[in-house]
Amino acid sequence: MKILGIGNAIVDVICKVEDNFIKQNGLTKSTMKLIFDENEFKNLLKNLKIEKTVSGGSVANSIVGLSQLKNKVGFIGKISDDEFGAKYEDGLKKENIEYFYSKKKEELPTGTCLILVTPDSERTMCTFLGTAGKINENDVSSDAIKKSEMIFLEGYLWDEGEPKKAFDKAINNANKVAMSLSDQFCVDRHKPHFLELVKNKLDITFANEQEITSLINAKNFEEVINFSKQLNKLIVITKGENGAVAIQGTKVVECGIKKNLKIVDLTGAGDLFAAGFLHGFVNNKSLEESLEKGTEMSSRVIQQIGARL
Repeated sequence: MKILGIGNAIVDVICKVEDNFIKQNGLTKSTMKLIFDENEFKNLLKNLKIEKTVSGGSVANSIVGLSQLKNKVGFIGKISDDEFGAKYEDGLKKENIEYFYSKKKEELPTGTCLILVTPDSERTMCTFLGTAGKINENDVSSDAIKKSEMIFLEGYLWDEGEPKKAFDKAINNANKVAMSLSDQFCVDRHKPHFLELVKNKLDITFANEQEITSLINAKNFEEVINFSKQLNKLIVITKGENGAVAIQGTKVVECGIKKNLKIVDLTGAGDLFAAGFLHGFVNNKSLEESLEKGTEMSSRVIQQIGARL
């Protein structure tokens, strides 16, 4: 197998709502709210008509992209034996992804992200992590990891306790390790741990400019370049409208963005960029070609609704 993704198994539940639904429920349009109370989440969901469900989560989105590019890929993510868990598993299988997880009835339900689409096409998200965030080392198959050329992890999944043990087990059994820093909030929360991973454990790190700058407390991007050169690992950084850059040892390769795009929805841009880059990397393409493929994939996904091509 080329790549095995390990991440939060989240079912994206897409519903169309009017603007007053957002106001009535005290939500802020276009933001993502984490919900910790299962009843609060159920109350939000019960009055809604579900348009469609998608097997989501950051790394899962990347793995689907890799599968669509005809790579043999797999995924590990924790779900419960419930209605959304069954939908999650079916969704991955339809995308030709091997799912290395045996679901059972858990205390918490399958993780869900409610995506509320208002008439102006804005998306307001409410995420209930459920059992996804409770992944532990027993959920991670050493055998599947050893049989993969590379594993791909997400910063969203990292947490003290059981998830950290799952991470350590995965890294210790892997041939190569790639990871996305995921989000500035994750970086700021886990800075010493993430820095240790980037310096000593990861072969490839994906980050955007804000995340990597925050991680090393850099004053400018030149400091980021110098830090990355000293590591002798592969650091891949997206810079929004300024394109993307890959740094491997003393080699620095840049790629601009595609022009004249009709941007509809930025969801999944980073996930699909990672998919394109990793596709190039595992198929022995150059850094330039890998960056180009990442840019092409992210350009396509932002011109449509949702994180799937």
